[in-house]
Amino acid sequence: MAHSAAGSPRLPLPVVMAFSSTALPIAAIGLVMAVYLPRFFAGQLGLSLAAVGLAFTIVRLIDLAIDPLLGMAMDRTRSRFGRYRPWLLAGGPIVMLAAYMLFMAHPGITEVYLIGWLLVLYLGVSILTLAQAAWGASLATDYHDRSRVYGVIQAVGVIGAVLILLLPLALGKQGEGANGVHAMGWFCILLIPVTLALCTLITPERVAPDVSKERVTLRDYWDLVRRPEMARLIFADLFMALGPGTTAALYLFFFHDARGYTTPQTGVLLVFFIGAGLVGAMFWGWLAQKIGKHRALIVSAVAYAVTQSALMIIPPATMALAIPGMFSVGFVSSAFVLIVRAMVADVADEVRLETGKERVGLLYALVTTTQKIGTAITVGVSFTVLDLVGYNAAEGATNTPAAIRGLELCYVFAPIILVFFGGAAFIGWKLDAKRHAEVRRQLDERDALNAEADLLDAVSGVGLATEAPR
Repeated sequence: MAHSAAGSPRLPLPVVMAFSSTALPIAAIGLVMAVYLPRFFAGQLGLSLAAVGLAFTIVRLIDLAIDPLLGMAMDRTRSRFGRYRPWLLAGGPIVMLAAYMLFMAHPGITEVYLIGWLLVLYLGVSILTLAQAAWGASLATDYHDRSRVYGVIQAVGVIGAVLILLLPLALGKQGEGANGVHAMGWFCILLIPVTLALCTLITPERVAPDVSKERVTLRDYWDLVRRPEMARLIFADLFMALGPGTTAALYLFFFHDARGYTTPQTGVLLVFFIGAGLVGAMFWGWLAQKIGKHRALIVSAVAYAVTQSALMIIPPATMALAIPGMFSVGFVSSAFVLIVRAMVADVADEVRLETGKERVGLLYALVTTTQKIGTAITVGVSFTVLDLVGYNAAEGATNTPAAIRGLELCYVFAPIILVFFGGAAFIGWKLDAKRHAEVRRQLDERDALNAEADLLDAVSGVGLATEAPR
């Protein structure tokens, strides 16, 4: 096994790829949920924009309590198959069932139906996302190797998102409207068992020794939230989710109705936007290793403001300029989730050193919860604002200039302000590569001493049993 500069084991690329494979269906489902499902329910199934926005908001608010509970449960899990592997295997069937019920839905469904199955889908996705993120933190222990591993996860996710985008384009006219959503659903459903098999059968699992036998409580959750480093990450992750989240919910409306692109053209632009993340994930993972994760995030926040603003300069229906414009935005925004997730793993090491408690699952639950809050706010608020300005999302509807202007302002400029707040949170960040190397050194020494003590106890136990009178 290769070693990093710090001396820690560097994971072989085949293992990293197998582990990252579950990002394919997770990213594909996430894209469809953010971009296509809201329009599918509002445009093809007859629900109003306000009803769809309210449904997503209600589900996200209910869902907020799920991740902390899942994180606490994962941190306490001990099984012969590992800590996170059983959770991945359990989450797969849940996602498959909910995806079928939502992606294959027909006109006439009620808001109660939508809310119920969205809750089931988000539960399954939460299990898969949280288990993979927490497993990755224990799999890659080196500061720089984590940037590499989470970069590969991001890149694999981009491939899944691009494939799901290309699917309706490859189907041509048969991939338009509801048929396209149905095809996307089957793609995700069939991909889940294949990738889960790759991940769980090939990836080793390193479960760090937990020197504390205390149960995880809500007090532990609150103590983690109050940690300065974690509070910064939560704040930054929330605002960096709000920015791109706003554009995801409004993407089809903005490019089709405000900028005059056809439905196939919006699909092409989205392919370039998502595909840019494949290059971006590798670049930002590399840059994070060169200048530090926190500095790379600050750079990405500034670059996002520049690239997002440029979209308004591009003349309507000009593919030659829109393609590089969307590629640039996708390239920059790919840094946000990737680097934050890698930084959470560093905080988890520091927490275990200071408290002796394994809290990686709970820490990742904190940032995945912020993602959910961001999605709930963006879909609910954006759709409500569009409804207030008189925007009509129905197929073939004609909107007023005021409604289009409100759509443009929501899509282009609101995300820039939000991402700026997220980037500012990393000014003065202390847990850099040097500090983390010291944390890992102390952890490795303590783990070695604990393992030696356990071995001595075991040998002593065998010796006593041998000397016992018959």
